[in-house]
Amino acid sequence: MVSPHGIKLAVYLISSYFGDLNAKVCECLLQRGTQSLAQIVRFTELSRENVRNCLLVLIHHNCVQAFAVQQEGAFGEAPKVITNYMALFDNIIHKLRFPKFLEIVSEVLGEKVGKEGGKEIGKECEEIFEGLLQHGRLSLNQIIDRFKQTSNQGDSSAEAARDNFNKLVNARFVERCPAPEPFLGPPAEDETAAKKQGAKSAKIVKQTIEQRALAAAAPMESMRFLVETVTWNEASVETTDKKNTVVTLGTKRKQDNLESNTELLATDENKVLWRANFEEFIRRLRHKACVANVKVRVNNDAAIVLAATLELSRHSETKVRIDNSVPQSINAIYDEVIKRDGGLGMDLERIRASLVELGCETPLMAIDETYSVDLKNIIEQARIEEVECIVLKRYGREAYRMFRLLSKADRLLETDKISDTTFVEKKDAAKILFKLWKDDYLEMKDIICQEGQNTNQNDKLEIVLFSNCDLY
Repeated sequence: MVSPHGIKLAVYLISSYFGDLNAKVCECLLQRGTQSLAQIVRFTELSRENVRNCLLVLIHHNCVQAFAVQQEGAFGEAPKVITNYMALFDNIIHKLRFPKFLEIVSEVLGEKVGKEGGKEIGKECEEIFEGLLQHGRLSLNQIIDRFKQTSNQGDSSAEAARDNFNKLVNARFVERCPAPEPFLGPPAEDETAAKKQGAKSAKIVKQTIEQRALAAAAPMESMRFLVETVTWNEASVETTDKKNTVVTLGTKRKQDNLESNTELLATDENKVLWRANFEEFIRRLRHKACVANVKVRVNNDAAIVLAATLELSRHSETKVRIDNSVPQSINAIYDEVIKRDGGLGMDLERIRASLVELGCETPLMAIDETYSVDLKNIIEQARIEEVECIVLKRYGREAYRMFRLLSKADRLLETDKISDTTFVEKKDAAKILFKLWKDDYLEMKDIICQEGQNTNQNDKLEIVLFSNCDLY
């Protein structure tokens, strides 16, 4: 569920990038949820053609996902298939992080090449990736055309574009686009299939229709990062120069160019389209934040070991937010640690000690010595520290002491005990706690007396941490 402030931010971003009409359609989807074309037309009071063009723009820029469902007809009528549209809130908010994503591409791919030519290669990969961020979805031929406009390499620019694009795909910074309009069968069919397949598929039935649509649209993992050799044909590139619309550097697909959007979607229907893989960037930022927190809170050795473990398990993670890292053997962790700055002098004993400091349990069998880091605990500690800093800046040192007491206690505490422990006057403590509670930093609960009545003198408080720390 998106908060009202989140909706306002998302609508503002869409308005800034694509104009007011697109923002109005996006606001309708964010506030009312999944809607059909007829419903959007009714709620926005825009013409059908304007709504259709806005949806094409938003879909092309990965802000809206379409999916088809079967709807029961009226009495005596056959069922019909309708197309619904849902807004992708996270993808809209990711537009704020585009500069950071470009920086990661330049740094990571530049380091892999090495010092000699690393910066140049990183810059070229950044230019290709910037085109995907700017235009949303592009075919390989369009990516090559755009790179030719910016490069001064002559005939070798096409080959350089292919190589750099391949680097982006291998690093999982770029992925194939999802299906434009997957079909979702009736829930009854899903339940029947779940019963046949067993308990493992029972979770699929409990998913919302939006989750089912995203899962159905996502390409298979074996195809998600597959670059077909057919697309490297030089003749196809020359043909594209004549037939396809050329993607001009610095131009954006906004409201005044809706017809070209429609043509683009039609001409690329039978081709492979590529887009930025936001999940990989959020995963890297999440890992980086965890390593930085461990380096400050524990020590440098633990941070090196954690960075090595997360690097090994990155491509094995099935989702962005996981509680524990993928188990890795001690030998694999050691091989990755010695490749890093400061890790060359570490032996197995120091690595094992660092793993214990990270919350890893010592394996019972030495033959299969694998470790999995408790990322949930690291993230929880980082969140607490982040919110404590916010409380200190906004409400002062006394509020910080009370908030820290509650976060460390991790249980209900009486107001009198909070006041006595933090050396704050009871009246002042009550005012500060009420202010923190009003701003949703704390949750207040009343105690039920033995007589069955509530009492205002024994109010207790417990900590509620922010859940919108996106980088974690």
